[in-house]
Amino acid sequence: MEVEPARRDAAALDLELLQLAELAPGALRENSIADALYAQWLVLPETTKLVKSLIEDAKTGAVLNVAGSSTSTNAASSSSLPSMFPAGSAPPLSPRSTSGSPRVMRRGSGAGPSSLGSPLKLVSEPVREVIPQFYFKNGRPPTKDLKEQCLSRTDHLFFGGEGLQIQEFRSVTKDICRLPSFFSSALFKKIDVACTGTVSRDAFVEYWMDDNKITMDMASQIFEILRKPGCTYLTQDDFKPVLKELLATHPGLEFLQGTPEFQERYAETVIYRIFYSINRSGNGHLTLRELKRGNLIAALQQLDEEEDINKVLRYFSYEHFYVIYCKFWELDADHDFLIDKENLIKYGNHSLTYRIVDRIFTQIPRKFTSMTEGKMGYEDFVYFILSEEDKSSEPSLEYWFKCIDLDGNGILTYNEMQFFYEEQLHRMECMAQEPVVFGDILCQMIDMIGPEVDSHTYPRMRAILLYGT
Repeated sequence: MEVEPARRDAAALDLELLQLAELAPGALRENSIADALYAQWLVLPETTKLVKSLIEDAKTGAVLNVAGSSTSTNAASSSSLPSMFPAGSAPPLSPRSTSGSPRVMRRGSGAGPSSLGSPLKLVSEPVREVIPQFYFKNGRPPTKDLKEQCLSRTDHLFFGGEGLQIQEFRSVTKDICRLPSFFSSALFKKIDVACTGTVSRDAFVEYWMDDNKITMDMASQIFEILRKPGCTYLTQDDFKPVLKELLATHPGLEFLQGTPEFQERYAETVIYRIFYSINRSGNGHLTLRELKRGNLIAALQQLDEEEDINKVLRYFSYEHFYVIYCKFWELDADHDFLIDKENLIKYGNHSLTYRIVDRIFTQIPRKFTSMTEGKMGYEDFVYFILSEEDKSSEPSLEYWFKCIDLDGNGILTYNEMQFFYEEQLHRMECMAQEPVVFGDILCQMIDMIGPEVDSHTYPRMRAILLYGT
């Protein structure tokens, strides 16, 4: 019989190769049937041949198929199993060791993945994509070429090593920083913190290049130069040094050198116009976002290149200032620089009604900066006249909308509009003019705006008047 040789061959096998995972004693008692079936399978001639072939392959270094996926092995096993197991029943499987077995862990750690010629491959981790830094708290650092060019121009202007005084610093502002020339004094004082009267090359390089001011856009550069330390916004006082230098250096304003009062009023008017148009929050705190969204930077650049001040229509025109100031002077009968209701009612040849003037003095459209009760100051008048003369601008639209919106709910109703029109209708009747019925005016407004309900909201009015949609 072949049983005895098979037993001798089985005894000669390396037990380490057939070592099974250790099981708990309770598990052995519960799986006695499985153990008996395994013992029967182990002494089969086919099993012996399989084990021998695996041992030979291991000795020669051939690739082992320990999972039993070989076609020849499956064929041999399938041909001999029906004689031992009933038809239709599955053959018993060799028990597998659990992944957490201590013995298996010891073998794996000692032999490594290639001890039995296993075809398993180490999975390499995917290469992580390196995302370049896109946010810099203090601005993007300058490139090497940009820094070298700036240093070359700086060395040329600061030749001598003794630094520059405020009169000589204008070329640095214009040529190196690419800023309007009338920002020279503000930039100089920003660098000369100790007020020594001189800015050295190293101090300029530290402020302009080491702090990455060189890579900022012009709006951010101007914002950093003008703002006070620790502030995140600009106030009206921050613009005064710039206007002072503008009045002293711009050729279009030389005729004002002998009239300090007009110089002061011009500077105030320009600053009021800037905050009227750009400071949309109306709190007197001009943020960097508001500065970028406005058109002040473009106006400053034009102003630095244009000798005729009146051609710069945005903010800086002297003719515009003169009209505003003369209107205020005419209404201010006692010249105390304050006007009341009776003064304002005369504006535009009495074109305003008492009801709208009363509404303005309630300070609903804008709170007065004047500290005198019942009177508006020059700044308040500038806001009023800018809203009156250019009703197509967004600040003007918001100003008059608040005047008519009596209940402050953001909606204009039939009764609110008719309330302010009644006084104008009475004027037409007194002057023997053919009156225009309010219903006709309302129909024209509805056709123009196309409201979804019988009222007009501020966003809809704004879209129609500003964008035509």
